[in-house]
Amino acid sequence: MKNLRLLLFVPILFISCSKSNDYASIEDYPNVKATFGSTIDLNSLLNYQNQTIPSYITKDNSLVNPITNKGATLGRVLFYDKKLSSNNTISCASCHQQANAFSDIAVASIGVNGTTGRHAMRLINTRFSNESKFFWDERAASLEIQTTQPIRNHAEMGYSGTNGDLTFADLITKLNAVGYYKELFKYVYGTEEITESKIQLALGQFIRSIQSFDSKYDTGRALATNDNQAFSNFTTQENNGKNLFITPPTFDATGNRTGGGLGCAGCHAAPEFDIDPNTKNNGIIGTIGSNTLDITNTRAPSLRDLVKVDGATNGPMMHTGVITSLQAAIGHYGTINIAPGNSNLDPRLMPNGFGQQLHLTSTEVNSVIAFLRTLSGTAVYTDARWSNPFPN
Repeated sequence: MKNLRLLLFVPILFISCSKSNDYASIEDYPNVKATFGSTIDLNSLLNYQNQTIPSYITKDNSLVNPITNKGATLGRVLFYDKKLSSNNTISCASCHQQANAFSDIAVASIGVNGTTGRHAMRLINTRFSNESKFFWDERAASLEIQTTQPIRNHAEMGYSGTNGDLTFADLITKLNAVGYYKELFKYVYGTEEITESKIQLALGQFIRSIQSFDSKYDTGRALATNDNQAFSNFTTQENNGKNLFITPPTFDATGNRTGGGLGCAGCHAAPEFDIDPNTKNNGIIGTIGSNTLDITNTRAPSLRDLVKVDGATNGPMMHTGVITSLQAAIGHYGTINIAPGNSNLDPRLMPNGFGQQLHLTSTEVNSVIAFLRTLSGTAVYTDARWSNPFPN
């Protein structure tokens, strides 16, 4: 109930605070000016709250915490600030790197006391999803709740209050001694008071502001009536891949595909390509660094910017990082083996009780790869709104 109350009052908090200090001079915030120079101009904030969203995108899970330019600006600073870790070496951006679609090229990201237990999930278009829970196992009921869990993790950012760690209250004390945080919290909230809920709100706004809609897919979709129509800017191979992605397969009594497409859209529906909230695990049930069975991983990021436009990966895929190419990802779904103990496998992957056998051809695989590459844009990797505000 505590978390529910927090979320219910988010809009009230931001409506009441966002109008304060609207016309304040940057000279009133000397620590911000001295620390960030030209990367943050409080008199002319970057546009987070009124970004262009395609008309065919209808999902929006930001209504509980509407994006504001002020809140997202504070969130950007928090996201990149290594002071949020106990030894000042790790930030959120250490594991979620803009150059890699806000993921990590490492299988497990390095923290202050070890490595992460799962691969760092990409943070593209988190706002445009039916699934509002976070972490691979969906243990966080919202993005806001998720944002401070890595900070509270012993291995990741070290303010766990266990194993000899400092507590989150110690982090608040630390941030209270930082001049630019006193100024930024006053700028956003009207008071210098720093709390965990305010940190969560700002980080949530920044992360939800990270959007990617400048892909070849988006150009084609804007010219089409729906996703089933051939896109005029696509090659024949890309359109074939789109059809295979969207069209459900047909199976015989023992799970062998006899016709149709691959049915990827059953879990990753266009045009958002987010994960169906009802999805169970996809058959990858390992654990990084051990042989322990883990069947709880049921979430996935959007398939947008799965790779860069040139096909280079944004790091390994899946919660274990076991998949390292689009070909391997498609191949995994081509032959599903129901592992002993996996009682949480998605039923869509076991038609008639058998692990699906798609019997993929090389032409089909290459066509789907070509389509998946059309989902990648370019701006998200370089846009100043989501870049490191701290001078090098």
